[in-house]
Order: sequence, then structure tokens, then C-alpha cells
Amino acid sequence: PVNRPERCFGGKDTPMKKKQIPDLENLTPEEAWKLEIAKEIGVFDKVMTSGWRSLSAKESGRIGGIMTKQKREKNHNLKNAVDK
Repeated sequence: PVNRPERCFGGKDTPMKKKQIPDLENLTPEEAWKLEIAKEIGVFDKVMTSGWRSLSAKESGRIGGIMTKQKREKNHNLKNAVDK
């Protein structure tokens, strides 16, 4: 048998990462946009109390999907404005 170290997720020997709660005073435009979408889908309070890592994969994916959709729409509208 191969000796493998035991995996420890958040046990007393493994430090947990700090909660990544957004600092509302120092937001990048992309972070502000992400928070705006979090408000729209109803997870803003969860993010502000427990950080981004508290979101489920479904919630995170929804935010990313909405951001991607809005980026595409913006690029499409810019392209159409240039073509006219």
C-alpha cells in the first residue's frame, strides 16, 4: 500500500481561507457589476455576510452567465453602432 497523507479540509491543522467579503469602498468596475447582478438574483446579502465562496455553483454560474450575456449584448450594440 502507498502511504498517502490524509486530506484535511478545514480541520484544526488546515487553516481555512478568509471570507472574501467585498470591500464596498474599493470596488473595481467589474466587482461593482458583479454585486449589481448578485442583487438582481437575490444573493447580495449572502455575499456580504459570508463572502463569494458561500455561493453555490449554480448561483456563481448564474452571475457569470448574466455577465457574459450582458458583455455580448454590449459588444453587439457597439458593433452595430459602428456599422451605421
